Amino acid sequence: MSDDEYAIEPDQVDGADGEVTDADMHVDPQDLREEIQDYYLPTQLVDAIIEMGGIPTTSEVMTVGVGFIDIADYTYLSQFLSPQENQDVLNGLYTAFAGVLRRHGGYLNKIEGDSLMFHYGGNIDRRVRGLSDEEAERYIARELFFTCVEMQRVCSLFNQANERFLLEGVSDEAKSALRRAFNIISTLRNSFELSRSINAMFQIRIRIGANIGEVTIGNFGPDGAKQWDVVGTAVIDAKRMESTAPIGGLRISKALYDKLVETNIANDYYERFKREALVLDSYYRSITREELFKYSEVQLKDKRGASFQTYSVQVTPNLPESIGAQVADLLSMGPSGADRVLDLLKYYRGNRYVISAIEDTFGRVGVSMRKSYMVEIMYPHQLEKIRSRFDNDARRVAEHVDGYFSLYDILDKLGRFQDIVKQGQEASGGPIEFRGYGHYMQQQEHRIRSAYERSRSQLVQRAYFFNVVFPLIFESIRSSILEYQQESEELETLAGA
Repeated sequence: MSDDEYAIEPDQVDGADGEVTDADMHVDPQDLREEIQDYYLPTQLVDAIIEMGGIPTTSEVMTVGVGFIDIADYTYLSQFLSPQENQDVLNGLYTAFAGVLRRHGGYLNKIEGDSLMFHYGGNIDRRVRGLSDEEAERYIARELFFTCVEMQRVCSLFNQANERFLLEGVSDEAKSALRRAFNIISTLRNSFELSRSINAMFQIRIRIGANIGEVTIGNFGPDGAKQWDVVGTAVIDAKRMESTAPIGGLRISKALYDKLVETNIANDYYERFKREALVLDSYYRSITREELFKYSEVQLKDKRGASFQTYSVQVTPNLPESIGAQVADLLSMGPSGADRVLDLLKYYRGNRYVISAIEDTFGRVGVSMRKSYMVEIMYPHQLEKIRSRFDNDARRVAEHVDGYFSLYDILDKLGRFQDIVKQGQEASGGPIEFRGYGHYMQQQEHRIRSAYERSRSQLVQRAYFFNVVFPLIFESIRSSILEYQQESEELETLAGA
């Protein structure tokens, strides 16, 4: 085959006079390289290195603040969207988050699927240059914390396709990304067929974890694929904070919390949160500081039960109302809606404000819970005493239990029951002194058999709780919801007859 067979004839090209243009036939490799670098390299990193006058060749150990974000239950949205629409929504959401980081001076470290990592401090953070170590740590703690709070607020606004707030002060490209995402969300929410199920089943909710500590910061990776990154235990712990954070909330390490207390940020934030809750007339208007910053020790199974001192932080003043409204929509969606309500109850059962909002929603629409049945499942002897007091009058017993136990009380007792059955074995005592084979083995046999009996008893209790008590409590609630749904359908049928 000759080269002439590949020759381009004049009528095969789009040039004005039949000539092949540069645009048609050639792209300058250097121009393309620069375009690729501008497109993919983080502008913030490039600007910082230019300010420093050169690429740092050595790593440094420095204090930084690290945050991780992960999208929870994204499948509830993705089932309604095409792959391209999923990409547009995620790009819009990350554009909104990048705007928060830009306002606070944070560095977007990486995006991996539906998670994001960012940090403050280090030698590329111009705002810590010239500060003492103490001043830098205070700055990092403040900006890291309020960035996490604002990320949650922005996520809430993103769900509403709120352009006014999110588009303020961003580039045209960012505005375009946000508008594409908002158009998708608005179309779903305004669709007559989908609006109720979208509002009920889809709310983008994120987990955020944050920590402050020493890391190694510098260049990592082989030639041709180097990345500017931070590595170390502080980063790993920040990721652990995120993986155990409440959905729609924030979990921070004790190190970060202590810094917030030291700088009075924790108290200022509490006062601000309370004011917002009061203005909104939210259930959170009576929240205590201990509830706003809730201490807990998180144990990690992959680290053989290693324990971390943490604080979960509430960030959305109207969260109880939001969950209550979502439950109201779910109640009209049949068994799938009932199952989703149970998921919310299980997840938020330690939050008395959210559970109160859900119970009030039940009461408002007419879901009749059998609390006396639930109390009997957990504490049969206690309910028997109540029955004796009211001469086994079922109506009076139910009224007493309903008035004495809130739904949160029942779920809280369920949690305490769970904690008891999950406790480990009691200590087996100190070492046994060896005074001869017979005496020593007699003592050891007694110790081992006693430990076995305790273990067997605990296994039975645990099995009974997780296989009988826990599922029956939630099946009772589910049955009450299904009963309400059935009665609602019958009323609609009669109304249309």
